[in-house]
Amino acid sequence: TFEEKQVGAERYNLFQGCPGTRTATIVLRGGSEQFIDEADRSLHDAIMIVRRALKHAEVVPGGGAIEMEVSRHLREAALSHTSKSQLFIKAFAKALEVIPRQLCNNAGFDATDVLNKLRQKHAAADGSGKNFGVDVNTGGVVDTYEAFVWEPSLVKLNAIASATEAACL
Repeated sequence: TFEEKQVGAERYNLFQGCPGTRTATIVLRGGSEQFIDEADRSLHDAIMIVRRALKHAEVVPGGGAIEMEVSRHLREAALSHTSKSQLFIKAFAKALEVIPRQLCNNAGFDATDVLNKLRQKHAAADGSGKNFGVDVNTGGVVDTYEAFVWEPSLVKLNAIASATEAACL
């Protein structure tokens, strides 16, 4: 169907209910230009994440679960080194824990308690805690994979690679 519609002072031509359509238009309105710009940036970021997720369908648990698991592995690997490299590996492992710590701080929860719970879950010998991350709803920990808190694996790989590269400069 075709419809001409007035929204505020502007008139728009709308095509609706078109089968096989692969595009959409989003009209942003707000009280100030700054609000519109911020909404535009947020929408663009969200659309690009969905686009990337569709191109690369692999996901990993979110909520800091991956960072905690990599940190655990690095701490274990550091024990096999006897030189200064052990300190560097442990420092890198600690740096990875900034992500779940910041999630806790942003949600208004005590990061120390939550990180201790996460370390305990990730230390499970049977590997059952590898998907546990920050639960921003309760201030505890949750199996983020089961709770549908996912991140595209490509985004996570790029973030870790970029952070590592920046730290090595």
